Amino acid sequence: MKVTRAKSREQVRHEFAQRGESVAAWAAKHGLHASMVREVLAGTRPALRGETHRAAVLLGIKTGEATTQRES
Repeated sequence: MKVTRAKSREQVRHEFAQRGESVAAWAAKHGLHASMVREVLAGTRPALRGETHRAAVLLGIKTGEATTQRES
């Protein structure tokens, strides 16, 4: 069984900078709203369920499962 550790928000921001990728471009690629992703990264929006949970899992700051498609 593979155990994965969640990344810190700072680690994720550093990875964006290393890749030269904007949060907006990453969010669009994953079908998420850029402002919501920024709030999750800043820690001002709890990632408990729904799209915020999905964003946190895809960013790697939360362990769990993320649906592959955005729910309407």
